[in-house]
Amino acid sequence: MRGLKGKRVIVTGGGSGIGRAISTRFAEEGAEVAVFDLNEDGARQTVGTIEDAGGRARAYTVDITDRKAVDAAVAEFEAGGPIDVLVNNAGWDEIKPFLETDLDLWKKIIDINLYGPLHMHHAVLPGMVRNGSGRVVNISSDAGRVGSSGEAVYSACKGGIISFTKTVARELARKGIQLNAVAPGPTDTPLFAEVAKGEAGEKIAEGLKRAIPMKRLAQPTDYPGIVCFLASDDAGFITGQIISVSGGLSMHG
Repeated sequence: MRGLKGKRVIVTGGGSGIGRAISTRFAEEGAEVAVFDLNEDGARQTVGTIEDAGGRARAYTVDITDRKAVDAAVAEFEAGGPIDVLVNNAGWDEIKPFLETDLDLWKKIIDINLYGPLHMHHAVLPGMVRNGSGRVVNISSDAGRVGSSGEAVYSACKGGIISFTKTVARELARKGIQLNAVAPGPTDTPLFAEVAKGEAGEKIAEGLKRAIPMKRLAQPTDYPGIVCFLASDDAGFITGQIISVSGGLSMHG
């Protein structure tokens, strides 16, 4: 895609799943990738894969719920040059009916899925404003657009990220910064595998496959194309948009 070669990109949650696939694709396009992840081993494995293929990447062990840790990692990466692209991908959930949840679970879900991206935006965007350009792609969820049983608080966070993306896209459009969001549907990731354990989990997975018009769960490799497109010169007049990647499970006009 046009305009990604030489760009400097941060991908949160880049140590596995969708984040690893996105990180790898950016590197293939010639970008330099900072892989932010709480899982140090996972981040290093992603970097190793990129470097083995001739790409450039660096691993940062970062807890995005810790603002001081975010600021330190962003400053360290930014010392090597401007940050051109931020991909907020890191997320976590535990599927459970809302009335069976408690405050501790709410806090963990909100800290990771809402406060984490807010920390990243607040740390990265000032540099983009100074440079007069930048792209942000937020990985939201179709749960934030249409709801998802057993994911009430997670859905609230992802819906918040959608509204936040649109609002900041309006605020910063004249500063040369574009923000868009990608909303995945059910995806075959390590997190989904945790949820889909045992007979009950298998039934959930099979039910989702039947409900998706394309009759399969998404794979992590289904997302890097749209993410890189939104970060590229080919998307130079697109901002504040939410794009579902769900095999047709949800269709928005």
